[in-house]
Amino acid sequence: TKPKISILGAEVAGTVAAVGDDVSRFAPGDRVYGDISEAGFGGFAEYVCVRPDALHPMPSGMSFEQAAALPHAALLALQGLVDVGALRSNEQVLVNGAGGGVGAIAVQIAKASGCEVTGVDRASKLDALSAMGFDHVIDYQQIDFTAAGKRYDLILDTKTTRSPLRYLRALKAGGRYVTVGGALPRLLQLLFLGRIIRRFTGKRLAILGLKTNQGLERIDEMFASGSLGTFLDSGSYSLADVPRAMERFGAAEHVGKVVIKVA
Repeated sequence: TKPKISILGAEVAGTVAAVGDDVSRFAPGDRVYGDISEAGFGGFAEYVCVRPDALHPMPSGMSFEQAAALPHAALLALQGLVDVGALRSNEQVLVNGAGGGVGAIAVQIAKASGCEVTGVDRASKLDALSAMGFDHVIDYQQIDFTAAGKRYDLILDTKTTRSPLRYLRALKAGGRYVTVGGALPRLLQLLFLGRIIRRFTGKRLAILGLKTNQGLERIDEMFASGSLGTFLDSGSYSLADVPRAMERFGAAEHVGKVVIKVA
């Protein structure tokens, strides 16, 4: 009769205030960040208590706002494109739902591999997509990219609102499609039809099962080299602004990552 999670907030960045008796990995004063979605959530608060394996040391030069924007979205992009999508140099890549936190990171990862990247989102976000580095932008309200005739080596989807057969039309021979989230009925279709489709077409349709916080070392390296930055939606919101920020996020009006800053 009530939500299982009483305090939302999946990503955190901050300074360790105290540690338990058996904790040796961190000490008070350490700067840390991480995705705590598998450790009980609770990020929308002044303090959060989690297991040490839910956190990762923050590299020097990274602000708390930047760190809070990275662990979940950046690893969805990295694992989706590289680990599952097998991204290769100079490919044609499309990101559907590109205006959010995942798309803002995905375009940077793909561009670092010399790929030509197309972003799909609503018209109000297209200028922002171009500023993020997308080579081409598509307004999904005007153009259905699965029926436009162009084919891609790799598609990363954050929405997944179409049937699997429609995505096949937008893939080149041997192309790969990876979803990181979307409508449950469509995800179930992908789950049950993926193997059959690959067997008869040679094209791969996959669902990413996120490995929380695995790969943050690679994100740290890209950030330190300057090949990876963050895009924050309207700067950062205060803790009191969480309801307004969540409404904006739920309506998919945000551009980049929504970050809450605790005073």
